[in-house]
Amino acid sequence: MTVHSPAPTRSSRRGGSTPTISDVAARAGVSPMTVSRVINGETNVRPKTRETVNAAIAALNYAPNPAARSLAGAGQTRIGLLYSNPSAGFLSEFLLGSLEQASRRDVQIVVEKCELGDHELEVTRHLIEGGIDGIILPPPLCEAAGVLDLLAKAGIPAIAVATAMPSADQLAIGIDDREAASMMTQHIMDLGHRRIGFITGDPNLSASAQRYAGYTAALEQAGLPFDPSLVADGLFTYRSGLDAAEQLLALENPPTAIFASNDDMAAATVAIAHRRGIDVPGDLTVCGFDDTTLSTAIWPELTTIHQPIADMARAAVDLLVTAIRQSGSDAKIERHQTLDFTLIRRQSDAAPRRRPRESRT
Repeated sequence: MTVHSPAPTRSSRRGGSTPTISDVAARAGVSPMTVSRVINGETNVRPKTRETVNAAIAALNYAPNPAARSLAGAGQTRIGLLYSNPSAGFLSEFLLGSLEQASRRDVQIVVEKCELGDHELEVTRHLIEGGIDGIILPPPLCEAAGVLDLLAKAGIPAIAVATAMPSADQLAIGIDDREAASMMTQHIMDLGHRRIGFITGDPNLSASAQRYAGYTAALEQAGLPFDPSLVADGLFTYRSGLDAAEQLLALENPPTAIFASNDDMAAATVAIAHRRGIDVPGDLTVCGFDDTTLSTAIWPELTTIHQPIADMARAAVDLLVTAIRQSGSDAKIERHQTLDFTLIRRQSDAAPRRRPRESRT
């Protein structure tokens, strides 16, 4: 098992003319692992797939590198993990779960960081050209259209983690974000709160929209009017949480509770409350989402939704490896897996104070 840092992009053609195993895989519409199986004469490949791969090999005049062929014969699966996540807490748990499960499955995992923009495509090409067999995409890359298209054209299986709306043929691991957010909103209402602020997540991620939908659905079910002034935009970053909390707490009639779409923004809300002399939870209930290490690293500790991040990473490794090793066979796999979530109650929530709150200047 190895962990690599980003390296310069290499050309997929040695000297600009020699085809690679990734070229053969792309032409045949299969994964490099399937090409490797055909080259090594393995029997767990469907005849039609074998014919397609052999036709691609002939069309490209591909000659396997003896050293690469020897490595392929060893049978070790190589998967990539491409990440660009603003939450250090989410990322650390995700990496830990991925590395642990890769070790258990005897899988080599290559970890690459990228910056959103064109860089993620450059790093994805680097992984493809390195002969990767599959790739794990945690948020926000789980819904990066350019990356997904590039992998599909190369015939490399990818698994999207924490996407709320995967396509039918996509490998995906997640939770029911809408139901989780609805449960948390209901919990806050059960405490007696009626003015509940909400901080949204990254607008480019479906999970953000689902959490917002859960918040509004719970209000509607309880017969509470929706107040758009109680919703502030966030980006899942601590900094965006600071700005959103300032906006909500500066209202003439501020909320008595704030539900943030992740723990980073909830922690930022607690910080702004402290700065304004507002007691949490005496004057303001604050709740988060994810249950990262940050949720217990601040005071008061956060009431939050436990999203099983490490378990999601382990499940992603398992499902991706299974898909790779069964490529070309008739075996069926469950492409979408939904894991359970839990509402964790700690010290940051309480019933609303019955007297006007006091604050310091």
